[in-house]
Amino acid sequence: MLLPSRGTVRDSSNWKPTAYRTHTIGQVVEGGESLVGSEVTIAGYAETVRGRGAICFLMLRDGTGRIQAFLKKDNMEAGLFEGIQSATRESTIQVTGVVAKKRPPKVAEGEPVPPAEFEVSVASGAILAEAETPLPVGVTDEVNVGLDVRLDNRHLDLRRAHVNAMFQLRSKVLQYGREHLITEGFQEINSPKIIAAAAEGGTNLFPMKYFETDAYLSQSPQLYKQLAVLGGLERVFEIGPAFRAEKHDTYRHLNEFVSFDIEGAWMDDEDVMGVQERMIHHIWSEVADNDMALIGVVNEYRGTQGKGPITVEAPELPFPRIPYCEAIEIVKSGGGEINWGDDIESHHCDIIAAQYPGFHFIPRWPMSMKPFYIHHKQGEEGSEGGQLSRGFDLNFGRDEMTSGGAREHRVEVLEQNLRDVGLEPEDFTFYTDGFRYGAPPHAGWGLGVARLLMVLTGAGNVREVVLFPRDRSRVTP
Repeated sequence: MLLPSRGTVRDSSNWKPTAYRTHTIGQVVEGGESLVGSEVTIAGYAETVRGRGAICFLMLRDGTGRIQAFLKKDNMEAGLFEGIQSATRESTIQVTGVVAKKRPPKVAEGEPVPPAEFEVSVASGAILAEAETPLPVGVTDEVNVGLDVRLDNRHLDLRRAHVNAMFQLRSKVLQYGREHLITEGFQEINSPKIIAAAAEGGTNLFPMKYFETDAYLSQSPQLYKQLAVLGGLERVFEIGPAFRAEKHDTYRHLNEFVSFDIEGAWMDDEDVMGVQERMIHHIWSEVADNDMALIGVVNEYRGTQGKGPITVEAPELPFPRIPYCEAIEIVKSGGGEINWGDDIESHHCDIIAAQYPGFHFIPRWPMSMKPFYIHHKQGEEGSEGGQLSRGFDLNFGRDEMTSGGAREHRVEVLEQNLRDVGLEPEDFTFYTDGFRYGAPPHAGWGLGVARLLMVLTGAGNVREVVLFPRDRSRVTP
């Protein structure tokens, strides 16, 4: 595995040759000893170009590593040599040459000899695309620019090692989460993103025209994953986008996001909380076992910003359960102003997080605060008499990560719940009709991928871990 300082720590050992390269740079760096004397063709970005006159040193970088290419004017076509020698930083260049072992540096007696390093002695090549100057965003230099500038130039921002590493980690989180859900018997589905009715209420929808019909972008796969379960698929999950027309402008909200969503038949709220905490435990364990080099790249950057390193330790199971009524009392005892029936805001969560700094569930919220499809048990009342639901949130410290719960499977109660929140059951017959022919008790949750990545990478803003984020002021790039 490459050291953090050498690149983005991406394993390319199984990559096949392509039209532009016989080897990735990572393959040459890792397999250098066996490749000495062999001709290779590599391609990448020009990180630095040093030397004038008859020799030139080109530091070439691709997504798998970086390596020095040695150019000698006498050994190649003069025009190409001069072109590469004058190439701008981040230009894309292809070179063909022989792999050679670099002369080891001198070390003091008794000091360990560093690992062997390799270079490519270039015989031919091509400048594939010249980079314009100046670069709007620094790639390898320490030039700090604002997040908006970085997002406007995300194509360059992604070349920065720590940013690239975070998106590799995002891919790993999706992989490990998917793998775990499959091991627990869940099968992947895809729900429609063009819908006719709201899943979470009608105030935060993006309207659209679907031919001659009024429609909306989906807020959640909620109703459709339930219908899949009612249809006998038993345990389903989806990793897909959702859209919320909420005019937030915070460090943790976006208007388009990707989430893990699950739904399981014959399960209650405690059952699916178990699925969630086991999935998160699995993700953290896999990253700790396989991807600490990527975490190292992130930490290397954090060090340059005066921030402490992030650590990856699988959280202890089970996660603490702090029922809503108990959470209210914790807030009050910590000096917070809150009443039963109020939402638990971030400043309230700060008080709870002083006792529970990691992952923790807050179950048994008042029914009046949860969506119409959440289940409740008649007579299960809170400390001040209000009806409790079988809904829950998952928090990490002060931040909400997810919401979920047991679902209402009794059609007459479901229709009344719709009326109670000001919705017409007639508008939801595509959904409620699925409950008229024997509906198993079921439960599920949705977990935002970006919020999970914020915890894993220490990112201070959700936009850091979303490739091309969409908020109320950004629709490009």
